[in-house]
Amino acid sequence: MGRGRSARIVLAIVSVTGVPGLTSDAGEILNGIKSRGKLRCGVSEGIPGFSVRDSSGRWSGLEVDFARAVAAAVLGDPEKVEFIPLKASGRFPALQARRIDLLLRQTSWTLTREALLKVHFPGILFYDSQAFMVPKDSPYQSGADLAGATIAVEKGNTDEQNLIDYFRLRGLTVKPLVIDSADGAADALFNGQCQAYSSNSFQLAIMRLRAPGGPDAYRILPDRISHDPLCPAVLRGDDEWTTVVRWVLYALLLAEETGVTQENIDKIAVERETADWKLVRGEEALFTRAMGVDAGWAIRAVKAAGNYGEMYDRNLGSKSPLKLERGLNRLWNQGGLMYAPPID
Repeated sequence: MGRGRSARIVLAIVSVTGVPGLTSDAGEILNGIKSRGKLRCGVSEGIPGFSVRDSSGRWSGLEVDFARAVAAAVLGDPEKVEFIPLKASGRFPALQARRIDLLLRQTSWTLTREALLKVHFPGILFYDSQAFMVPKDSPYQSGADLAGATIAVEKGNTDEQNLIDYFRLRGLTVKPLVIDSADGAADALFNGQCQAYSSNSFQLAIMRLRAPGGPDAYRILPDRISHDPLCPAVLRGDDEWTTVVRWVLYALLLAEETGVTQENIDKIAVERETADWKLVRGEEALFTRAMGVDAGWAIRAVKAAGNYGEMYDRNLGSKSPLKLERGLNRLWNQGGLMYAPPID
């Protein structure tokens, strides 16, 4: 059965039979945001590309843009966000104490966190992964080329074991150079103490910015040796709020896939006659009522932050100082893992 026809059947059934609890009232967290007139968002204390403040105090970054998209969808104004900087150790306590409504602090989705901390991860905003950085003029083109090499890693995380496992599985050896800090590990590469530095790709991109000779003097190899899905997190117990956050993300992905941008959304989104965009526009009031948001929520989100590709390029990719390749964060039809489930 076609998806468009399926959606119409669902609408007809619900319209006739009704759905218990389906009213214009949202859940407790979503209603609290509306009553307050502000979204409270937990972010980092300053991670370039994700959430950082400039000299005037204005926040920017991929996670910041996403928060503004959510605020636009729910409150009609992307500026109705209070950004609350948190240490890593304080992020989940802040969510559980309801000091924040939405956590966007480079948070990995794990079973332990979802089950024990009673949180939901509505979707994956960024696929991070451990990679290798080498001097631009070095002969290394892949991770396997580094067999037998000395590679710097930061102490106190899983990077060293991931590194050893990667080479062991290929019947190769490596010499980890374990350094107390990320800065120190990067300096080991810059000073010629090792042939490569291995860490999460975004960390490598940040460290590359301060490399002697400038960021173009070093390359991040395409190989990835571990994966780390970074997600927004919400407190369990308000399904409407979880649904809104999830589908704002998917709307940004749908916009990119269908060629809708921050610049053309007023024209294209209104003219599109596909079932997806009819629902996005809010032509089926039942859907927006069930979500607890006003019609046009997705259009407001894209207008506030751009589509996912625009957000990525501006904060992490080709239009940012980091120049981080999209990799797994490409759309599914471009070799990545990003896609939106059917809306209709």
